[in-house]
Amino acid sequence: MDFNVKKLASDAGVFFTRAVQFTEEKLGQAEKTELDPHLENLLMRADCTKNWTEKILRQTEVLLQPNPSARIEEFIYDKLDKRLPSRTTNAELLGQYMLDAASEFGPESPYGSTLITVGEYQKRLGGAEREFLQTSAATFLTPLRNFLEGDWRTISKERRLLENRRLDLDICKARLKKAKQAEAKAAAAPDFQETRPRNYVLSASASAAEHELRVAQTEFDRQAEVTRLLLEGISSTHLNHQRCLQDFAEAQATYYAQCHHYMHELQRELSNSSPLSHLIPNRRTDAGGSSQPSVTPSNSSSNKPGTLNMEQMPLPVTGTRKAKVLYDYDAHDTSELSLLADELITVYTVPGMDPDWLVGERGNKKGKVPVTYLELLS
Repeated sequence: MDFNVKKLASDAGVFFTRAVQFTEEKLGQAEKTELDPHLENLLMRADCTKNWTEKILRQTEVLLQPNPSARIEEFIYDKLDKRLPSRTTNAELLGQYMLDAASEFGPESPYGSTLITVGEYQKRLGGAEREFLQTSAATFLTPLRNFLEGDWRTISKERRLLENRRLDLDICKARLKKAKQAEAKAAAAPDFQETRPRNYVLSASASAAEHELRVAQTEFDRQAEVTRLLLEGISSTHLNHQRCLQDFAEAQATYYAQCHHYMHELQRELSNSSPLSHLIPNRRTDAGGSSQPSVTPSNSSSNKPGTLNMEQMPLPVTGTRKAKVLYDYDAHDTSELSLLADELITVYTVPGMDPDWLVGERGNKKGKVPVTYLELLS
């Protein structure tokens, strides 16, 4: 390998000179050029953005994947630019264990059939969790990592270059100051035998120092402008992260709504099929056994606690509101109203009604609808 000895020596000299200037500034023995206040504010804002982005990213990773070993594995695959193998979630694994146990105890037995029912819903919960993790990684974690590994590295590189330009500028200022002091001292105490050559040399040295200062000032100003433009882009980063936060919150809402839906359906199936259904408290009745405010049931649904007869329902006690349907929903009995995704309906509540349900109206049809399937509009 060929080495350019002169360039290596020159770079080493520049590094040593900058180190001396930096040390003297820290000790208060040299003057330091202060940055523009606006640029200082941008630097502080950028540092704050970087620090909090790192903290939010790390804590979100812990939230989505509590297992440290799994996080290390994901980190290694990411650095090797390889696709991470699909990992079974804990809920899916639990559901599979339940299905395997049901095959051992006999799927036709009450215990076996219950294991199958619960196991299938556990696998659904696990699938929803895996989809949530994938969506969160793509819409939230990846943009944060891209900022730290891309934009922030570029900003840090330009900041280091700006600091070097500032040190070079202060070095030139110190040299010019020393040259001016030597020239003034020589003019105040002339040596008649060597006056002309000495003054000529000092004047030439001061002129060279002035030229170096002008060049250093120009490079510093140019680098300060480049750094300022990059730092002003932090505002765009904040807007991008804001959109990512909204996507993350939407993914969370969807995931928890799916979980609530699956668990509600599981509870309904268990209460309808289990021989111990009379021992399982229904969400539509008080867990302590006390009855809710009574609503006259119809003959067809008198055996279902908490079922409301829509024809004999009392007047609403709250104002009606519009609601957008988020998912399709099939009514389980005549008291409920089937829903289609994205349609608009009118909803309100009535005394004694389960807080997880509302009364929905579409034209001349009305019935109970689950709250988790709706987005209430103002």
